[in-house]
Amino acid sequence: MSDNNQNASGGFTHEKVETSNFLMIVLILLVIAIGGLVEIVPLFFQKSTTEAVTGVQPYSALQLMGRDVYIREGCYNCHSQMIRPFRAETLRYGHYSVAGEFVYDHPFQWGSKRTGPDLQRVGGKYSDEWHRIHLNNPRDVVPESNMPAYPWLEKNAIDPTDVPARMKALRTVGVPYTDEQIAASAADVKGKTEIDALVAYLQVMGRALK
Repeated sequence: MSDNNQNASGGFTHEKVETSNFLMIVLILLVIAIGGLVEIVPLFFQKSTTEAVTGVQPYSALQLMGRDVYIREGCYNCHSQMIRPFRAETLRYGHYSVAGEFVYDHPFQWGSKRTGPDLQRVGGKYSDEWHRIHLNNPRDVVPESNMPAYPWLEKNAIDPTDVPARMKALRTVGVPYTDEQIAASAADVKGKTEIDALVAYLQVMGRALK
């Protein structure tokens, strides 16, 4: 009787799935894909994750190049940019992070690794000069620091010809750079060094949310 029922249903049973590695893999991937889409797709239409917080602006040319230096040097390996909504974190670092602060970040630098402190609210906390000294040799301002020094940033000049192409690429993914901003970007970074750019990026970090 059970054989007849199996044949009537086309023979597609648990036994067939469980004994076929290929079929099992295909079905698992299908379920994961559907589950992922159900969780991720609605976020693209949720205003709290797609609209910028009031005061958040696209990075200036110099700040954008500083962010690229930040990524290139691997700063995200030791510093997160995501303050969790827990009292212990907000007391130490400031207001918890919200999605609308990161709509112009491609990719965002949230992270979970904290060999060093979270940097989401570091903007305006220290002077430009403090950051310059700290980046050149962290032990000069924080004797117990285990952060590596980055003396070459002071010597490396920003290449102005790189900036317009980067801004155009970001505009294609939704960052609202104007033609005027892109045209002026090379002049905005002319004569600037990588340490100038990185400090500019650090000083704007997390300042829009009061």
